[in-house]
Amino acid sequence: MSKKKAKKEDPNRRYVARNKRAAHDYEILETFEAGLELRGSEVKTLRGGKGTIAEGYVRLKDGEAFLTGATFPEYQQASYNNHAPQRPRRLLLNKNQLKRLHRATTEKGLSIIPVGLYFSGSWVKLEIALGRGKKLHDKRETLKNKQNVREEKRRRY
Repeated sequence: MSKKKAKKEDPNRRYVARNKRAAHDYEILETFEAGLELRGSEVKTLRGGKGTIAEGYVRLKDGEAFLTGATFPEYQQASYNNHAPQRPRRLLLNKNQLKRLHRATTEKGLSIIPVGLYFSGSWVKLEIALGRGKKLHDKRETLKNKQNVREEKRRRY
Protein backbone atom coordinates (compact mmCIF):
# COMPACT_ATOMS: atom_id res chain seq x y z
CA MET A 1 0.00 0.00 0.00
CA SER A 2 1.40 3.41 -0.94
CA LYS A 3 1.71 6.22 1.53
CA LYS A 4 -0.37 9.33 0.94
CA LYS A 5 1.34 12.68 1.16
CA ALA A 6 0.05 14.75 4.03
CA LYS A 7 -1.30 18.20 3.22
CA LYS A 8 1.19 20.87 4.11
CA GLU A 9 -0.36 23.49 6.36
CA ASP A 10 0.61 27.05 5.53
CA PRO A 11 2.46 28.42 8.60
CA ASN A 12 0.93 31.86 8.03
CA ARG A 13 -2.63 30.50 8.39
CA ARG A 14 -4.13 30.75 11.84
CA TYR A 15 -7.56 29.07 11.87
CA VAL A 16 -10.35 30.68 13.88
CA ALA A 17 -13.15 28.27 12.92
CA ARG A 18 -13.53 25.07 10.91
CA ASN A 19 -16.63 23.34 9.64
CA LYS A 20 -15.95 19.68 10.48
CA ARG A 21 -19.43 18.57 9.41
CA ALA A 22 -18.81 19.73 5.84
CA ALA A 23 -16.64 16.72 4.97
CA HIS A 24 -19.21 14.40 6.56
CA ASP A 25 -22.29 15.87 4.87
CA TYR A 26 -20.80 16.80 1.47
CA GLU A 27 -18.49 15.32 -1.13
CA ILE A 28 -16.06 18.21 -1.56
CA LEU A 29 -15.10 18.73 -5.20
CA GLU A 30 -13.21 22.03 -5.31
CA THR A 31 -12.09 24.69 -2.83
CA PHE A 32 -11.70 28.46 -3.15
CA GLU A 33 -10.16 31.16 -0.96
CA ALA A 34 -12.30 34.26 -0.49
CA GLY A 35 -11.71 37.47 1.39
CA LEU A 36 -14.40 38.82 3.72
CA GLU A 37 -15.75 42.34 3.95
CA LEU A 38 -15.80 42.88 7.73
CA ARG A 39 -16.18 45.70 10.22
CA GLY A 40 -13.48 46.47 12.76
CA SER A 41 -15.35 44.97 15.70
CA GLU A 42 -15.81 41.73 13.75
CA VAL A 43 -12.07 41.45 13.12
CA LYS A 44 -11.38 42.08 16.82
CA THR A 45 -13.83 39.30 17.75
CA LEU A 46 -12.11 36.89 15.36
CA ARG A 47 -8.68 37.81 16.71
CA GLY A 48 -10.01 36.71 20.09
CA GLY A 49 -10.79 33.28 18.62
CA LYS A 50 -14.57 33.62 18.67
CA GLY A 51 -16.85 32.95 15.73
CA THR A 52 -18.57 29.97 14.14
CA ILE A 53 -19.27 29.03 10.55
CA ALA A 54 -20.86 25.62 11.20
CA GLU A 55 -24.39 26.82 10.41
CA GLY A 56 -23.24 29.19 7.69
CA TYR A 57 -23.79 28.90 3.97
CA VAL A 58 -22.93 30.94 0.90
CA ARG A 59 -25.65 32.60 -1.14
CA LEU A 60 -25.17 34.16 -4.58
CA LYS A 61 -27.21 37.30 -5.21
CA ASP A 62 -26.93 39.92 -7.97
CA GLY A 63 -23.50 38.72 -9.10
CA GLU A 64 -22.07 38.78 -5.56
CA ALA A 65 -21.51 36.11 -2.92
CA PHE A 66 -22.59 36.48 0.71
CA LEU A 67 -21.81 34.43 3.81
CA THR A 68 -25.09 33.97 5.65
CA GLY A 69 -25.80 32.25 8.96
CA ALA A 70 -22.28 32.51 10.38
CA THR A 71 -22.09 33.96 13.89
CA PHE A 72 -19.44 36.41 15.05
CA PRO A 73 -20.37 37.46 18.62
CA GLU A 74 -20.39 41.13 19.56
CA TYR A 75 -17.10 42.64 20.64
CA GLN A 76 -17.55 43.84 24.23
CA GLN A 77 -15.31 46.91 23.99
CA ALA A 78 -16.93 48.26 20.78
CA SER A 79 -19.66 50.22 22.66
CA TYR A 80 -22.32 51.75 20.36
CA ASN A 81 -20.31 50.99 17.19
CA ASN A 82 -20.81 47.20 17.40
CA HIS A 83 -21.89 44.83 14.63
CA ALA A 84 -24.90 42.51 14.30
CA PRO A 85 -23.75 38.95 15.16
CA GLN A 86 -25.47 37.23 12.23
CA ARG A 87 -25.49 39.79 9.45
CA PRO A 88 -24.73 38.66 5.86
CA ARG A 89 -21.10 39.35 4.98
CA ARG A 90 -19.92 39.92 1.41
CA LEU A 91 -17.26 37.60 0.03
CA LEU A 92 -14.48 39.08 -2.06
CA LEU A 93 -14.05 36.91 -5.15
CA ASN A 94 -13.07 37.81 -8.69
CA LYS A 95 -15.58 37.71 -11.56
CA ASN A 96 -14.34 34.42 -12.99
CA GLN A 97 -14.70 32.67 -9.64
CA LEU A 98 -18.21 34.09 -9.18
CA LYS A 99 -19.25 32.94 -12.66
CA ARG A 100 -17.82 29.50 -12.01
CA LEU A 101 -19.66 29.19 -8.69
CA HIS A 102 -22.91 30.44 -10.22
CA ARG A 103 -22.67 27.98 -13.11
CA ALA A 104 -21.89 25.06 -10.78
CA THR A 105 -24.80 25.79 -8.44
CA THR A 106 -27.38 26.29 -11.19
CA GLU A 107 -26.40 23.68 -13.79
CA LYS A 108 -24.89 20.91 -11.69
CA GLY A 109 -26.91 21.39 -8.49
CA LEU A 110 -23.88 21.76 -6.24
CA SER A 111 -23.74 23.67 -2.95
CA ILE A 112 -21.24 26.24 -1.72
CA ILE A 113 -20.10 25.40 1.80
CA PRO A 114 -17.83 27.38 4.14
CA VAL A 115 -15.05 25.04 5.27
CA GLY A 116 -12.63 27.18 7.27
CA LEU A 117 -12.15 30.72 8.55
CA TYR A 118 -8.57 31.85 9.12
CA PHE A 119 -6.11 34.71 9.23
CA SER A 120 -3.62 34.84 6.36
CA GLY A 121 -1.15 37.34 7.71
CA SER A 122 -3.42 40.17 8.88
CA TRP A 123 -6.27 39.40 6.42
CA VAL A 124 -9.32 37.32 7.28
CA LYS A 125 -9.98 34.64 4.66
CA LEU A 126 -12.79 32.15 4.21
CA GLU A 127 -12.17 28.79 2.60
CA ILE A 128 -15.27 27.76 0.65
CA ALA A 129 -15.91 24.54 -1.24
CA LEU A 130 -18.16 23.30 -3.99
CA GLY A 131 -19.80 20.16 -2.73
CA ARG A 132 -22.42 17.60 -3.58
CA GLY A 133 -24.62 16.41 -0.74
CA LYS A 134 -23.99 12.84 0.40
CA LYS A 135 -26.76 10.31 0.78
CA LEU A 136 -27.07 8.33 4.01
CA HIS A 137 -25.46 5.21 2.53
CA ASP A 138 -22.50 7.29 1.30
CA LYS A 139 -21.97 8.65 4.81
CA ARG A 140 -22.04 5.13 6.24
CA GLU A 141 -19.55 3.94 3.64
CA THR A 142 -17.18 6.80 4.47
CA LEU A 143 -17.35 5.98 8.18
CA LYS A 144 -16.65 2.28 7.46
CA ASN A 145 -13.61 3.19 5.37
CA LYS A 146 -12.25 5.44 8.12
CA GLN A 147 -12.77 2.69 10.68
CA ASN A 148 -11.01 0.12 8.47
CA VAL A 149 -8.01 2.42 8.01
CA ARG A 150 -7.86 3.02 11.77
CA GLU A 151 -7.94 -0.73 12.50
CA GLU A 152 -5.26 -1.39 9.91
CA LYS A 153 -2.97 1.18 11.53
CA ARG A 154 -3.53 -0.46 14.93
CA ARG A 155 -2.59 -3.88 13.55
CA ARG A 156 0.68 -2.55 12.16
CA TYR A 157 1.89 -1.24 15.50
